[in-house]
Amino acid sequence: MLETPRQRAAAAIAILGSAIALALLPFSSGLLGAAVLYVLTAEGHARLARLTRPGIAALATLLAAVIVIALPLAWVIAIVIDQAPQTVRTIQESDIFARLSQLRIGHLEVGAEVAKASGTIVRWLSTQALALVGSAATASVNVVIAFFGLYYLLSSGGNLWQQFREYIPFSARTAEALREHFFSVTRATLIGTLLTALAQGTIVGLAFLLVSLPNPLFWGTITAFVSVLPVLGSGLVWIPAVLILLLQGRPGAAVVMLIAGWLVASNVDNLIRPVVYRRVSNIHPMITLVGAFAGIKYFGLPGLLLGPLAIAYFFELLRFYKLEYGTDTPSPSDTAALSHDRGA
Repeated sequence: MLETPRQRAAAAIAILGSAIALALLPFSSGLLGAAVLYVLTAEGHARLARLTRPGIAALATLLAAVIVIALPLAWVIAIVIDQAPQTVRTIQESDIFARLSQLRIGHLEVGAEVAKASGTIVRWLSTQALALVGSAATASVNVVIAFFGLYYLLSSGGNLWQQFREYIPFSARTAEALREHFFSVTRATLIGTLLTALAQGTIVGLAFLLVSLPNPLFWGTITAFVSVLPVLGSGLVWIPAVLILLLQGRPGAAVVMLIAGWLVASNVDNLIRPVVYRRVSNIHPMITLVGAFAGIKYFGLPGLLLGPLAIAYFFELLRFYKLEYGTDTPSPSDTAALSHDRGA
């Protein structure tokens, strides 16, 4: 297999490329994050570049992205890390656990097991908080890579894409259509996810405040994060809250929380996602769920967004591969989409 110089050169490139990919794996979230940030800011940068020099436009766009995206996200993460152990400890010391600690079913001491489990949860959360602090160096490097990568992508203009397109195994027409679809998929996925997270977090947080449950800001933030998960979503927060209110003997407050979570928050999710996801080729919720869990494993907290986004990219590649090389006749929707992208 390595008889010709071309084969040996290809093998050397493959080995070196694999080694580089393994070395860059811990920073993959920063690299992918740079591409995502570029998609989100490219249109605004293009408008700004018409008014000033490209370098100044790129720098101004970078600063705007830091202020609008990085600083609020850092604030939210700081809230979660700071309040998580104390919040769980407060629940552990509440009257509900005091009642449960005395509960027995036959010879089984349910209360003692509940108390033991709650202590384990507190210790686990403390360990996870320390793990987040311990990995702060890697997370900081990924943030720096993402935003510096954004600056260089903006500064390069279309030159980087022209160089990269030569290595895409599609025709020039399909490559341009694929690029347009990557932009639309990224925008639709992120906008739908972020709007849903903001809406559900705000609704559930206000409901916590209305029924006088502790730490409404913390639980609203947690709701925003778990709302990324389809099917489960915000129910991971408001369903336990309803049960806690019932155990406290507050059925009226439990009904208010149920209305806020089930009727309002869930319906907001069902309204926002379909409207925005019409441009994402009808990705099944199970695929999004698996992508979110896999993304957390490989990318950490940003994986809640990057995981489903990577799967969306994969299915777009499959669709365009079938359109370019498949033996089947392209469907009218694929042909129309490709023609639309050519016009764009």
